Amino acid sequence: MNVTIKQLKVFVAVAQTRSFAEACGQVHLSQPALSIAIKNLEEAVGGQLLARSTRTLALTPEGEAFLPVAQRLLADWDEALDHLHNIFALKRGKLAVGAMPSFASTELPKLIVPYRQQYPDINITVHDVIAEDLVEMVRSGRVEIGISFDPGSSEDLEFQPLFSDRFVAALPADHPQIAYRRVRWQSLVNEPFIALQRPSSIRELLEQSLAAQGMTLSVEFESNQLVTIGRMVATGLGVSAVPALCIGQMEELGAVCRPLIAPSVSRRVGLVTRRRYPLSQAAQAMVRIISQYYDENPPR
Repeated sequence: MNVTIKQLKVFVAVAQTRSFAEACGQVHLSQPALSIAIKNLEEAVGGQLLARSTRTLALTPEGEAFLPVAQRLLADWDEALDHLHNIFALKRGKLAVGAMPSFASTELPKLIVPYRQQYPDINITVHDVIAEDLVEMVRSGRVEIGISFDPGSSEDLEFQPLFSDRFVAALPADHPQIAYRRVRWQSLVNEPFIALQRPSSIRELLEQSLAAQGMTLSVEFESNQLVTIGRMVATGLGVSAVPALCIGQMEELGAVCRPLIAPSVSRRVGLVTRRRYPLSQAAQAMVRIISQYYDENPPR
């Protein structure tokens, strides 16, 4: 059965006006074209919907029963088109964004502000998850955009770099190294070190970078949250190294941060999306705002 929206509109117009001439004006068709539309509709449904004579035009019982159905279908169709138009116009819709905690708690809120100002009717869900989980959320389509460290080469993911984030030392407030503007790794490797639990990509990067310099961390405590690490450092349990994105958070917890050198370790932060899957209009708008912000305000 092949019934078109045009045929439904013609039928409803004729049923409401009880006049082919008036219905022609409503649907902007000639009378022959309108008659053909009614004929094709009746053939598709298998029987007469209109009873026509030289003087009267009435609905058959089947036509009476079908009229409210046709009206509801047309209303649903119009509502669906209106909803789709609003989505494309960014007047309605949803956006799921994922971000690693160090970014979600520092940078992301100030990026959402201009987005919200421009598109106040888009509902935004933020997933604050570790980098490893974030990549899987993007890969599975649970979030359209992820903001994370470079996940490396992948056939199914795209990475758009935004900036490079260096690692800094997180120290207790009474640590002797805070007297220096910069801290050398060699002065920390033999101290009790508080690290992220494996398989953290941050921990892997630090260990590989130090191994290349012939150094090894003396890990005595592990956690899966940078906030916990900051609190442990502040209480004097040990030292750590965290992304510079976390400096404000670390200082709020009571730790003191200093740039780390010899070696200086950094990692690119950027947008992670699925390859070969087009972004929604809402997601494209978010990408534009984020990209523009870091083009104009590159971190130092």
